[in-house]
Amino acid sequence: MRYLEYEKVVSAVEGLCVSACYELPSDVLDALIEAKAKESNRAAADILGKLIDNAQIAKDEKIPLCQDTGLAVVFVEQGEGVAVESGGNKDGQSAVVSAINAGVSAGYEKGYLRKSVVAEPLNLRGNTKTNTPAIIHHEIVPGDKLKITVMTKGGGCENKSRFKMFRPTDDKQLVVEWVVNVVGKAGADACPPFIIGVGIGGNFELSCLLSKKALLRNLTDRNPDGFYAGLEGEILEAANKLGVGPGGLGGDTTALGCMIETAGCHIASLPVAVNIECHSHRHKTMVL
Repeated sequence: MRYLEYEKVVSAVEGLCVSACYELPSDVLDALIEAKAKESNRAAADILGKLIDNAQIAKDEKIPLCQDTGLAVVFVEQGEGVAVESGGNKDGQSAVVSAINAGVSAGYEKGYLRKSVVAEPLNLRGNTKTNTPAIIHHEIVPGDKLKITVMTKGGGCENKSRFKMFRPTDDKQLVVEWVVNVVGKAGADACPPFIIGVGIGGNFELSCLLSKKALLRNLTDRNPDGFYAGLEGEILEAANKLGVGPGGLGGDTTALGCMIETAGCHIASLPVAVNIECHSHRHKTMVL
């Protein structure tokens, strides 16, 4: 068994939170540059140019890409041959969960990132002032490495995400139309151009998780299944024909990419989820 120091995990998560909020991934920046070059609407091209400039300024001056520095969504792949030492864990959580939350708290403090988490959702809604607890998706995998991905997910785009349970007899066109309708209704509120994550299959909760995991793929990657790769292209093309455009002010570029993840499901079900992501698509990964 390989053991990782608790503080090493804390430090890794702290750094991921800061770098995710300061630096737009290269594939997203490249997609913005390509979209600007192809955009036929002059005002839309100007907005895309400003988004590109904003990304460069944030990176150079080490300031957040957006004032909404998001809810920390953390995907953890823990090898079955690695464990996190519990030395710094004093909160009763597992060592890995405790270390992640400590890292998120430290990162949001160190990076001067807005803290946007309330302790409970419906009554007092008091801000925890640490941006914790993080949303943690934990998976045990083969090996002795700990892979941590931090996505800083803004509230405006997350609020426009949707789920629907289709009939198992429904065809792909109904699914495509519904997904594109979700994108259209997201509109300016979700800060386009979007990245569209789609989860198909599983059950109620798994389809939603798949739609978020889909957002972690490189924008140039296609689903390895030809049918779903084609579906990604159909949805993206239809979304960009909506005319929502950058900032919701019109144009050819409503979305930069669409990624679909799937899972097996019950014969009586066809669950589909859409997770909308804004142009400030912030995520970073580290392997320990």
